[in-house]
Amino acid sequence: MKLPSLNIANLKATFPLLQGGMSIRVSTSALAIPVANCGGIGIIGGSGLPPEELHEDIKKAKAGTDGIIAVNIMYAMKDFYNLVMTSIDAGVDMIVTGAGFSRDIFKIGKEHNTPIVMIVSSPALAKMAEKLGAAAVIVEAKEAGGHLGTDKPLREIFPAIRDAIKKIPLIAAGGITNGFEMAEMMDKYGADGVQIASRFVLSKECDVSDEYKQAFLDAKQEDIVLTSSPVGMPGRAINNPFVKGMNAGEDVSTKKCPHLCLKKCDHHYCINERLMMAKNGNTKDGLIFSGENTFKMDKILSVAEIFRRFKEQAESVYREGKGFNPIA
Repeated sequence: MKLPSLNIANLKATFPLLQGGMSIRVSTSALAIPVANCGGIGIIGGSGLPPEELHEDIKKAKAGTDGIIAVNIMYAMKDFYNLVMTSIDAGVDMIVTGAGFSRDIFKIGKEHNTPIVMIVSSPALAKMAEKLGAAAVIVEAKEAGGHLGTDKPLREIFPAIRDAIKKIPLIAAGGITNGFEMAEMMDKYGADGVQIASRFVLSKECDVSDEYKQAFLDAKQEDIVLTSSPVGMPGRAINNPFVKGMNAGEDVSTKKCPHLCLKKCDHHYCINERLMMAKNGNTKDGLIFSGENTFKMDKILSVAEIFRRFKEQAESVYREGKGFNPIA
């Protein structure tokens, strides 16, 4: 059975899949464009970028597709509101945010007719987001890569949030690696769509080094661990020498912060610097955020092929979704 489209405010994704916004410079316009061209929602990771770079990349993405282009900006960023306004000025279609909760962002979104999508891990935050004007909510669980707001699995936390959210789309995120799991979340759990990030790192279009992709390909289940982050939240990453040393108590602190990018930072290392190291190929000293199920993936595919496989797999088992049904 054909999967339904995903409607967020006035935007319609013909295939109900969001490509997660991965910072720093992991998901850029190079990845977001082909995702949007395949009918999904392409998301640029905006956190930690200079506003002028983000503006240019959004403009590039919008020029490269007629599909939906969004940006993900963590509330924890010191220049959060500047990045939001920069994105709106560049013509972004939608803003996704998490790692903290902003009430004002919904007023800004309404004023500029830009849908705001909130990432949450609890029914309370989901209901608050809906009440304040969120156009959709993403439920992100412990299986996700990067910063985590919960230690509970997706299939445990999703039902209660589904019960709490009735008027806006609800999107499942964390650990989804194939179309069968996508269909499960939509059919059995009532998700209106899914967000997937790690699978797109292993795409030909993802703008990271070959070494970064190889680290994903080499990762075994036991190599994907939790570690600490200066943001003040746990993060899921590949257990390379940097993470091993940090988790063992070694001093990896930054003597002088070169970016000052976070509102609150404990400075035990510079996350911006470490993420860029990995992106550029230094997979020993860099931070490689990774989803819990990255070990299940063993091939680098084009974005179009990823979509083809997800669609074929999902629609082969999807029967009767219990997704978004607006209440009149």
